[in-house]
Amino acid sequence: MPVPAAAFPDSEVPRVLVADDQRTVLEALRLLLKGEGFHTEAVTGPASVLTALQSQDFDVVLMDLNYTKDTTSGGEGLDLLTSIRTMNKDVPLVVMTAWGNMELAIEAMRRGASDFILKPWENRQLTAILRGQVQRRQALRRAARLQEQEFAEAREIQSRLLPASLPHVPGYELAAESRAAGFVGGDYYDVVKLRDDRTALCIADVAGKGMPGALLMSSLQAALRPMVVDGLSPADVCRQLNQTICDLAPVGKFISFFYCLLEENHKCLTYANAGHNAPLLVKADGHSSALSGNGAVLGQFRDWKYEQEEIGLDSGDRLVMFTDGLVEAESQQGEEFGEIRLAQLAANQVSLSAASLREKLFAAAACHCNSEFHDDTTLLVLAVK
Repeated sequence: MPVPAAAFPDSEVPRVLVADDQRTVLEALRLLLKGEGFHTEAVTGPASVLTALQSQDFDVVLMDLNYTKDTTSGGEGLDLLTSIRTMNKDVPLVVMTAWGNMELAIEAMRRGASDFILKPWENRQLTAILRGQVQRRQALRRAARLQEQEFAEAREIQSRLLPASLPHVPGYELAAESRAAGFVGGDYYDVVKLRDDRTALCIADVAGKGMPGALLMSSLQAALRPMVVDGLSPADVCRQLNQTICDLAPVGKFISFFYCLLEENHKCLTYANAGHNAPLLVKADGHSSALSGNGAVLGQFRDWKYEQEEIGLDSGDRLVMFTDGLVEAESQQGEEFGEIRLAQLAANQVSLSAASLREKLFAAAACHCNSEFHDDTTLLVLAVK
C-alpha cells in the first residue's frame, strides 16, 4: 500500500537520490518508491552523484557499489562513499550490490554507509530501510532546528548581559567590542556611571568557551552589579567576587578580572587586577605601562587578599583593556598577535579617538589571524580628552 507523505514526521515528501548504471534498475526503483511516498532522482555514475549532492539536499542516498570499471569488486562504490562522506557527513547512505559478501559490507559501513542491501532486493525490506533512514534523518533535523533555536535564545540573553551602549562620561571617550568564538562566550565587560563623579569599568575572561563559560560569566555579572552600585573599592569587589566564584565554579574553572574606578574630575584611576591581562596605559607621548598586579584569578583561592593601586591620568592618555583572545590570535604560521605588537600599535595611534583606536586595534588583530579568532575576544578603550 502506498505510504502518503504525511506518514513521515516532516510534511515534505522525502527525497531519495538513486544511483545505478542500469536504466532498468533505476526505473524499477522509481516506480517502487513513488508508490511508497518517496520522490526520486536518478543518476548513473559516481560523478553525477557528487554533482547532485553539491546542488541539492536529499533525505537519503540509495547507491550501487559497482559501475563501469568492473562488476564485482565494489571499488568504485567504496571510493564514492569516501568522497560523499568528505563533503557531507550527515546524509544517510544505503548501498546495494549483486556481488555482496561480509568483507565488502564491513568495508562499506567503515567508509560511512548507513545500511547494506543485496540485489535482487526484497521490496518491503528496501522500503522499510529507506523509511527508517529518512525518519532518523528528519529526527536529526528537528533536533538541530531546536538546538539552533536554543542557541539563538542563548545568544540573545547573553547579549543583554553586555552593555547595549556605553555611558557618556564628560571629559572622556569610551569604545568597546566583543566577539564570541562560539555561539556564546565567556568574556565580559561593563562600564557603569555612578552617582558621584566616578565611573566603574571592568573586563573579565572565563576559562573555557561555550555554554559553561557563558553560564559562569552570567554568574559573575549577577554578583558584580550590586557591588558596583554600592560603590565598593576595587580590592573589596575582587575579594567578594572571588568568594562567590569559589562557591560556584567547578574544579579547574576560574575567571580573570580587572576592575577600576575612574574619578573623572581628578583624572585618577584606582584599580585591582585579579589575574587578568594587564591593561595598557598609553601616554600621549607614546610611552606605555601595564596595569598589572599580584591578584589571583577569581575562583581558586578563597582567602586571597587583593590589593589596589592608584594612577593619575593626563589629557591624551589611552587605556586599552583586552582579553587574551586578542593577543593570542595566531597567524597561519602560529605566531601570536602579542601584547608587544598591541602596545606598539596603540602607541603609534594614540591620537585617535576611542572608537577609532578600538577599530584599528581589532582590525590589526583580525588581519593577523585572518579573522579566525579561536577564543572569545574583547577590547575596551578609554580615551582621556
